[in-house]
Amino acid sequence: MHLVRAFGPLLILLTPLAAADRTFTVDRNHTVLGFKAATPLFEVPGRFDRYRVDITGDPEVPSAVKVRVELDAASINTANPSRDTHLKSADFFDAALHPKLVFTSDKAWREGEQVKVAGTLDIRGQRKELILAFTPATGLNGAGVPTWSYRSTLRIDRKDFGIGAESLAAKIGLKDNVDLDLLLVGFFGDAPEAPRRGSLPKK
Repeated sequence: MHLVRAFGPLLILLTPLAAADRTFTVDRNHTVLGFKAATPLFEVPGRFDRYRVDITGDPEVPSAVKVRVELDAASINTANPSRDTHLKSADFFDAALHPKLVFTSDKAWREGEQVKVAGTLDIRGQRKELILAFTPATGLNGAGVPTWSYRSTLRIDRKDFGIGAESLAAKIGLKDNVDLDLLLVGFFGDAPEAPRRGSLPKK
């Protein structure tokens, strides 16, 4: 009985920690899963408009976090319809045969101010292990809701995944390096309801 009295408060404090795993709900208004390719003359920024992001764990304990990101290859958008059609073709992403670009994490850890996530990137059936270094930030959004953001940039070689490897146009006018530019914004928990017109956000 004395032990229960002594450790009861401690058990109450530890209970939330044991159930700390939460699901990350993406804020699609601000999340950008983009990239930047380059030709000898100019850069080509782009993004994927359709995606699925699954992140679970405790944002304060990166070692427990699991990440899986799926990008819809057919949703590639470089603001040039003709170019986008070519990028979806077998010359580049081959969206008909390989509809998804997938990143799956193996482990995550904190290193200084960054959260690093090691995992496998699968594009066109070609898999490569890599490490994404995210710079995290937390704060209140415009509606006063606690929000998390994670930004990462990483340079990859498109030929590691067979992108444009057999394309004459790519060989002539596209550099091998492509910079991934990722900004994940969202909420650990359910997304807040949009305020009704004329109403004030809840405090």
